[in-house]
Amino acid sequence: MTHRVLPYDVHGEGPGRALVLHNWFGDRTSFAPLRDHLDGAAGTYAFVDCRGYGEARDIEGAYTMEEVASDALAVADDLGWEAFSVIGHSMGGKAAQLMLLDAPDRVRSVIGISPVAASGFPLDGETWELFAGAADSPANRRAIIDTTTGGRYDDAWLGALVDRSVNRSSATAFRRYLDSWSGPDFHERVRDNTTPVLLVVGAHDPALGAEAMEATWLRWYPNARLEVLKDAGHYAPEETPGPLAEAIEAFLAA
Repeated sequence: MTHRVLPYDVHGEGPGRALVLHNWFGDRTSFAPLRDHLDGAAGTYAFVDCRGYGEARDIEGAYTMEEVASDALAVADDLGWEAFSVIGHSMGGKAAQLMLLDAPDRVRSVIGISPVAASGFPLDGETWELFAGAADSPANRRAIIDTTTGGRYDDAWLGALVDRSVNRSSATAFRRYLDSWSGPDFHERVRDNTTPVLLVVGAHDPALGAEAMEATWLRWYPNARLEVLKDAGHYAPEETPGPLAEAIEAFLAA
């Protein structure tokens, strides 16, 4: 296994620093619409590719949330960042919490975009088959994206997300990450953690929306608050990048 620093790129040069971790279906390019709305004079954002994704597609690894957290901390070291916030989308939100546990003196705050909780995301038998089969089936990927955005998008939009997912991730990494973000439960380790947390979810996300946040994150982080984007599903960076950027920048500025 290589220990090289993973591919990343930096947007902005402002004083607010944040590492940004992508979702299961994306790579760091999935944040491109969001980047267009971020004020580079106010913040500096480092967008990272997880092993098996994007420019790190051919980098081998264990493909776990623990590894994502360790790799992201190595990026922070490479940047010379002693303190920073972490923004995690979906599975990236679970990895962000492990970063908080691994480096509590460095992680100033966490922003979760439809984030997976520290308890994971248990899937029943039929749903598990759908998700596990998505590693090799574009049709499964499309069905998951369609469901988690409320069935509101046309074939072209869904097809673009599926094509990017297939072309910019390895099937092996995609499948192994599922085990890690859905399964292990470490919520007792984060219970009563006072780190500031912002949760941004879409009103049309049936899986990781407001109800899921109230049952998990908001119970365990006393300084967490929730913001619901009325026009988003699970993919706010691409569905509603402007309002998401506003929420992120207001939180980091505070």
